[in-house]
Amino acid sequence: MKIVFLDTYTMHLEELDYTDLAQIGDLVLFDRTSPDQVIERCKDAEVVLTNKVKIDGEIMAALPKLKYIGVTATGYNIIDIDAAKKNNITVTNVSNYSSLSVAQHVFALLLSFTNRVAEHNDLQKWADCPDFSYYDFTLMELAGKTMGLVGIGDIGEQVAKIATAMGMNVLVNRASEKPHDLYEVVSLEKLYEKSDVISLHCPLTKENEGFMNEAAFKQMKKTAILINTARGPLINEVALSEALKTGEIAGAGLDVLSIEPPKKDSPLKGIKNLIITPHIAWASLEARKRLMKDVATNITSWQHNAPQNVIS
Repeated sequence: MKIVFLDTYTMHLEELDYTDLAQIGDLVLFDRTSPDQVIERCKDAEVVLTNKVKIDGEIMAALPKLKYIGVTATGYNIIDIDAAKKNNITVTNVSNYSSLSVAQHVFALLLSFTNRVAEHNDLQKWADCPDFSYYDFTLMELAGKTMGLVGIGDIGEQVAKIATAMGMNVLVNRASEKPHDLYEVVSLEKLYEKSDVISLHCPLTKENEGFMNEAAFKQMKKTAILINTARGPLINEVALSEALKTGEIAGAGLDVLSIEPPKKDSPLKGIKNLIITPHIAWASLEARKRLMKDVATNITSWQHNAPQNVIS
């Protein structure tokens, strides 16, 4: 069985052991694959692995040997699911491999605001200071503050645990409005009003695209911090830019943007009370190891007619 992995650059495979995957079949690795290269590279493959390379109905129709597509991520919007069903192609993804890492990154972003470690990493300035201590920013203690979570799936649950361990109160807004065993479920309006930190953990849908907008920012505390490690388009970035510049909210930490990589004329460029990391919350070494293990397990389960993590 031939297995083609179209974009290994996403995984930094040089850091990983992918022996299990290589033992399943004839594994062919490509660092990057452009759209016009997909059909030629996959023409003899029964299994195709992809992280960012799109596979649509036209491509599937041109690949009669293709039986399985493994998405090496949780999101699968790069695959035409209807076309996969029509062509009897199994599609799987991997979920919950990075929940711990993403939750950790939420607090890395948050603590960048509350403790300002990077800004105070200046030995010479301290040496020139006549006092035993100096601080250029107002430092914040998280204990007693309120963390508002929009969505509480696997990642949101981990964020809530960490917040609770740090002495924070947790409020939750969820689409189902179903009560939570541990945390108060509230409306978005109450979450905006009461939260010192708002962290987004909901999937992106047509209904919630850009829901963090001018109206939302006006309802938030002026001291509030917004964190987004979910999906970039959940935030209206022009509105966020204005809210940060005018002091409508105190700060934002983003690991995802509406366009990745961002354009040079991004409205978020050059804003002082904004921290942006390049979509790395998921990418710890440990998370990538779990991901590769699950990718291999997905394929072997499919081979034994007991597929798991099936999307189509």
